[in-house]
Amino acid sequence: MEMERRRDFKGENNANANANAMPSEDVTVDWRGRPSNAVSHGGMRAAAFVLVFLLALVGGFLSDSYLGSFWTMLIFGFVELSGFILLSVQAHVPQLKPPQCNMLESDGNECVEAKGLKALIFFVALYLVALGSGCVKPNMIAHGADQFSPQSPTQSKTLSTYFNAAYLAFSIGELIALTLLVWIQTHSGMDVGFGVSAAVMALGLISLVAGIFYYRNKPPQGPIFTPILQVFVAALLKRKQVCPSNPHMLHGSQTSNDKVGLSSHSANLIPTQKFRFLNKACIKNQDEAAKESPWRLCTPNQVEQVKILVSVVPIFACTIVFNTILAQLQTFSVQQGSLMNTQLTKSFHIPPASLQSIPYIMLIIIVPLYDTFFVPFARKFTGHTSGISPLKRIGFGLFLSAFSMVSAAIMEKKRRDSAVNLNQTISIFWITPQFLIFGLSEMFTAVGLIEFFYNQSIKGMQAFLTAMTYCSYSFGFYLSSLLVSMVNKITSSSSNGGWLHDNNLNKDRLDLFYWLLAALSFLNFLNYLFWSKWFDEHPSVSQKPQHNDNPHHGEDYHIYNFNSSKNNVDDYVP
Repeated sequence: MEMERRRDFKGENNANANANAMPSEDVTVDWRGRPSNAVSHGGMRAAAFVLVFLLALVGGFLSDSYLGSFWTMLIFGFVELSGFILLSVQAHVPQLKPPQCNMLESDGNECVEAKGLKALIFFVALYLVALGSGCVKPNMIAHGADQFSPQSPTQSKTLSTYFNAAYLAFSIGELIALTLLVWIQTHSGMDVGFGVSAAVMALGLISLVAGIFYYRNKPPQGPIFTPILQVFVAALLKRKQVCPSNPHMLHGSQTSNDKVGLSSHSANLIPTQKFRFLNKACIKNQDEAAKESPWRLCTPNQVEQVKILVSVVPIFACTIVFNTILAQLQTFSVQQGSLMNTQLTKSFHIPPASLQSIPYIMLIIIVPLYDTFFVPFARKFTGHTSGISPLKRIGFGLFLSAFSMVSAAIMEKKRRDSAVNLNQTISIFWITPQFLIFGLSEMFTAVGLIEFFYNQSIKGMQAFLTAMTYCSYSFGFYLSSLLVSMVNKITSSSSNGGWLHDNNLNKDRLDLFYWLLAALSFLNFLNYLFWSKWFDEHPSVSQKPQHNDNPHHGEDYHIYNFNSSKNNVDDYVP
């Protein structure tokens, strides 16, 4: 939830809410390579922001390997709920929190830091929320998508609608968190804000349990990483052997009755030429009497699935720069807004932090229109159930992200010139285009990436690969921090001390930094074009279609199962 990005417990609850309105110089010090305030920045609290997203991999692993999506969501939903309850209790009970202080008046110097039991309770609660949220998020998408059969043309169309609907729900939640929930925290206190979050989480769990008799559950497949490691180990051990010229001579290529077992969709599978080194894992020992270990001999089914995993990594990597831009919109763009005219009426001023709600307001309108009108229209020309393939959708989003930074650079130049040369403060509405463009970009990229991973993912790994989309946020924010530091260091030799040297946007050259991001975004788009074309031209599988009416055949849609002998994931458990 968006609340997780705003948590601070060094002072009293209202003081924390007021801290969000502090001058921009104090808010973004840690992003600029300058010494940060030890009271307000860094430490375990800052690390928790990232762990929310990295823990998604844990949730994906547990779901695919042992628990299944439903039980993973239920168990870790209660973990997240307990964290919110603990945070609310601590924020409400005076004995469990530090003395009240006003960080605006004292600059945090007179505020007492929480230590001992108080700090322990806070961090335990915070990490319960992080662990629960990280494990729940990827499974929500995967479990919902599991309710649709990709082999059914009708349900395939519905699956595309589901991905759009899921993102619409996410946008509504973000908008509520950025507006109503922040207002509640500011006016009623953090204890009430955490309490509301706990209540909403409880309602979510009730809703989840209410549909238990209607779900189609895919059973866990056992340890999902073991077959992957077996392929790499076997290929390494047989690295000096030569693959037969006829791929049908490899172990398991002629029959599906091997020790790992092939699902009905993999019966005609033979090794492809992509990553040919891995095919050596299928070379059988010439001594027919010798029975080889699974760590020395693998099936083509295993090998091809590993190839799929390796193939999607470049696509995933191309979205990291996209999330770096997201990080800038949540920091520097808000700082820009604080230096602009925020007056809407005589008595109402727009909080700069609420600028982040602009993309979600637009998405709530655009996403239903996209699914209702554009998808059916595009489907007539492309034949794709989603209107356009996930790869094309991601590419269009990455292309738009560059223009978001172009808009930001032009606007910042105008704002800075007006403030420095004309001593004028322009309206905050000038900053709207960069948020609108990026919101549209996010609709294409985020939904396309989730749909791509789910469609490409091997059966039995949907939740884990869906979790990788959340890790892109973590890497993007890390890259953002690294990029700011590098820019400061490289440009520090100039007369003004660097583009982002000062804590004053009227002295810094944020516009040049935005132009740099625009250039990086465009280069990232070109890089994506290369890898997406390579992905289409070098499919990781070779099989005969099992269903002639499969709308995804030939459209970057491949699914295979690592442990199909153990569990056939087509057999849904009611």
